[in-house]
Amino acid sequence: MSITEQTWMEIQMLVGFINTRTGRIMGDRGEGVISTAIAVLITAFIGAAMWVAFDRIWGNAEGNIEGEVGRIGGSG
Repeated sequence: MSITEQTWMEIQMLVGFINTRTGRIMGDRGEGVISTAIAVLITAFIGAAMWVAFDRIWGNAEGNIEGEVGRIGGSG
C-alpha cells in the first residue's frame, strides 16, 4: 500500500470518527456540482485578471508604437 493510499484511508477514518461523534451525516451528494462551480469561478477570475493585464500591455505597446512611428515619420 502506498503512502498516498494509507494517508487517504486515515483521513477517511478520521472524518468518519468525527462525524459519528458529532452526529453529522455527510455524503458526497452534490460535491461534483460544488467543485465545478468553484473551478468555474476561479477560471473566471483568472480570465478577468488576464484581460486586465492584456489591456494594459496593449495600451502601453500601442502608445510606444505610435511614438516610434511619429518619430520615424517626423525625421524623414
